[in-house]
This record gives sequence, C-alpha cells and structure tokens, in this order.
Amino acid sequence: MNRENKKLNVGDVAPKFSLLDQNGVVRTLEEFSGKWLLIYFYPKDNTPGCTTEACEIRDAWGEFKKTGAEVVGISTDSVESHKKFGEKHSLPFTLLSDSEKKVVEEYGVWGMKSFMGKSFMGTRRTSFLISPDGKITKIYENVLPAIHAEEVLRDIQTLL
Repeated sequence: MNRENKKLNVGDVAPKFSLLDQNGVVRTLEEFSGKWLLIYFYPKDNTPGCTTEACEIRDAWGEFKKTGAEVVGISTDSVESHKKFGEKHSLPFTLLSDSEKKVVEEYGVWGMKSFMGKSFMGTRRTSFLISPDGKITKIYENVLPAIHAEEVLRDIQTLL
C-alpha cells in the first residue's frame, strides 16, 4: 500500500508500531505510554546529517532524561546497521528498523525526495512529539539536524 500522501496532524493519536530495535528486540509504541516520546524518522545510518542529528540527541541525553522523555529513532535500515551505528556513536536511545517501510508510510514520511538533481523515494527527516496520552503534540518537518535536539527539549520543557 502506498501511503505517500498520508498526512498526520497535531491532535491525532500516534499510529501504533511493532518493530525490531538495534538488539533484535520487538518494541512497541505502547511501551512508551505515560511518557513524552520523540519519534524521529531519519533517512540512513552513518550519513552526515543523520549522524549529526543522532549525536546531537546523544549529547543532550541527560536533559531528555531530566524531563522523563524517551527518544526513538526510526529508519528503513536493518537491525544490523542500527546496531553498528548505535555502537559507533555510543547512542543511548532506541533505534528501530522499519525495513518493510510500513511505519514510515503510516506516519506519512516516506515519499519522493530530491538530492543533487536526482529524484527518488526515501524517508523525509521528520519528527513527532507524542504526549503521555499517545497524541501527536508537535510535528517537525524539514528538520535541521544540528539544532533539532535543542528545539525538541525546549518544546518539552514548555509543555511540562
């Protein structure tokens, strides 16, 4: 099913998921119920922008933990790729593998992209801030990797 045009909105209930993490363990949205959750979708492990974004979140991890918030990164990379990426950069948060592209489609972040004059299908760098009751509180589109962690933390602190 192609859900390229699916659009989630603030106030919608976050779509459920069940995906393998970097350790091969099944993780679900329900596990994070009762907490603020940042779900950040990113194009590919070990690429410059994705590495910057992950490392910025890692560097702000102490601040995220102070708020009680959790972070989950999702891409279409394999479990093995996530394991290597997480270990290489000492990432303290969960990375989920959506190799079948079901969740990226469900969240409406899979679609046509352009890079260096070429068009292709891929994951758009987009994040969703999910409230403790499971609703989408904020959607971040066209994320700037170098400032995203700071931006999300500021928003969570305002909402607490």
